[in-house]
Amino acid sequence: MTGVDRFLDKRVIAYFISPHGFGHASRSASVMEALYGLEPDIRFEIFTSLPCWFFEESVPCDFGFHPLVTDIGLIQASSLEEDISETVHSLERFLPFHRTVIKDFANQLKRLGCCMVVCDIAPLGIAVAADAAVPSVLVENFTWDWIYQGYAGQNGGLTDHIKYLEKIFRLADYHIQAEPVCCPSGVDLTVSPMSRRTRSTSGDVRERLGLTADEKAVLITMGGIPEQYPFLNRLGEIEEICFIISGFSEKQETAKNLRLLPYNSGIFHPDLLNACDAVIGKLGYSTLAEVYHAGLPYGYISRNNFPESKTLISFIEQNINGIAIQSNSFLDGEWISALPDLLSMGRIKRQGSNGAEQAAQFIIDRILGEVKSVVPRIF
Repeated sequence: MTGVDRFLDKRVIAYFISPHGFGHASRSASVMEALYGLEPDIRFEIFTSLPCWFFEESVPCDFGFHPLVTDIGLIQASSLEEDISETVHSLERFLPFHRTVIKDFANQLKRLGCCMVVCDIAPLGIAVAADAAVPSVLVENFTWDWIYQGYAGQNGGLTDHIKYLEKIFRLADYHIQAEPVCCPSGVDLTVSPMSRRTRSTSGDVRERLGLTADEKAVLITMGGIPEQYPFLNRLGEIEEICFIISGFSEKQETAKNLRLLPYNSGIFHPDLLNACDAVIGKLGYSTLAEVYHAGLPYGYISRNNFPESKTLISFIEQNINGIAIQSNSFLDGEWISALPDLLSMGRIKRQGSNGAEQAAQFIIDRILGEVKSVVPRIF
């Protein structure tokens, strides 16, 4: 047994997760859930600055939680608008990674017995894995260097960060891409959309929300970034539809046909979505993946400048019943007139596999089956 191998425990996986909204955490939780289903003795050590409650709700097995800024991503001025200038300032404080910081976290992985690192586009985890000499797995449908290239023309301060991150992401030992893929490349595995599995029946969730089985319900969600909803009064006038707004308030509120929920509502988000008849929400990976597997109609609000949007829209047009909603039409409530058309589209019954299970099987077969030492690499 080598000096590295003696620290390793094949049941312990470190997971570094980007805190950009809840989408990367949702995708990561879906893989952890699938891994646990295949390997019940598994344990995760989660590194992120996202709230612990999200993983307590989503990860069905034992895990350790380590609050840590693993990634900058994009600084948001609102749920639909990026602040590129502030993003550059934050990246200048975050990158390049300091050798001492990397070494300290590599030693922490060894103390925890981690046999590998999975990263959902948090580059810090890949750098730490390289120093700790354990395999790293990059899971993505885009990487930040690719996203930043879309803004480099308006802010030259991104150029050096793009080059550095390209180098870090290339260090990953294994590379999994999840559809819809923004920048397809020669990777180890490409999987279908990754989504957390539902746990409760639609009827149980509707009962908790005070809804009848035949009452129309529409979920409004803007991901993990709060938004204002100036059209609430107009929604209250549509008595035949119940509107459920996720992440609106600090506690659950009921007003006529409105159900205003906090992010941590106690209702598992995939269950909440599955209990509805349609979704109105910001175009993002996790919402798209959950809508796809539920087969629901999707009124999607895209960010015109965000590089990922074009890929996600193309996927929706080919695979999901959906209607495009412009951001200004969402905020002023003009989208409400499209509700009858959206609700008339109905559900699509899915029979394909979940990408999270495909990724988990790959990790079990290719990596956990034989943990190998990796020669540390300089970056």
